[in-house]
Amino acid sequence: MATHTPTNVIVVIGAGSIGQAIARRVGVGKHVLLADLRRDNADAAAEVLSNAGFEVSATTVDVSSRDSVHALVQTATALGDVTGVIHAAGVSPSQASPETILKVDLYGTALVLEEFGNVIARGGSGVVIASQSGHRLPPLSAEHNAALATTPVEELLNLPMLQTGRIKDSLHAYQLSKRGNSLRVMAEAVRWGKRGARVNAISPGIVMTPLARDELTGPRGEGYRRMIELCPVGRAGTPDEVGTVGALLMGPDGAFITGSDFLMDGGVTAAYWFGELAPK
Repeated sequence: MATHTPTNVIVVIGAGSIGQAIARRVGVGKHVLLADLRRDNADAAAEVLSNAGFEVSATTVDVSSRDSVHALVQTATALGDVTGVIHAAGVSPSQASPETILKVDLYGTALVLEEFGNVIARGGSGVVIASQSGHRLPPLSAEHNAALATTPVEELLNLPMLQTGRIKDSLHAYQLSKRGNSLRVMAEAVRWGKRGARVNAISPGIVMTPLARDELTGPRGEGYRRMIELCPVGRAGTPDEVGTVGALLMGPDGAFITGSDFLMDGGVTAAYWFGELAPK
């Protein structure tokens, strides 16, 4: 009697260029579930991947809502075993207020890691797209690190360090959120490991996506162009380059890597701390 092989599901949250680039490398022979805040974004990405031969479905998710993320988990587990999670949803400093950035980028990521950490299959893996911004924040205290890493999700936004008087602007909120993502991934790697699964973060620099183009033409555009010109590599990155690292982290070659954060920014952070991009 033939046994039915369960479907392996890769969940992509944030159907933009980076999420798609990783999905193309790890989604072959699996069911790719694309989720985005906007249904039209998810549908457009699903059409591209479907035309390229992938088995795909699309849905919506608001990562700042527990009910919405939980519904996505239920949709995913109904399709099969969740063996991969690519969390690439977020808002940038030019797109949102400090409050929205903390709700989406910090709380939303912690929520996704918790909810999918409860169902990730043995041998499964996750990747969170953080940012080089988290690496340009000065070191935090051990207490602040522990708070961002381990505070229960529903209490996270109540931390004193995240209150309005302490957050200077949208960029500061973004840097704290992305540092928080990296720390949260470390803490969650311990919990995911108990299920035989792994999770890591990637902190990309300026990668040419629609979001990056928004930044390049936004109020911080001049600073971004300067970063590209003065970084050691001398150019912006591409989604496919992030996809390559994502595939390493999610695949068998990355089996010994968990709880890590891979900074890939063309050396912008190196130049910020020790080179021509250093603050005057």
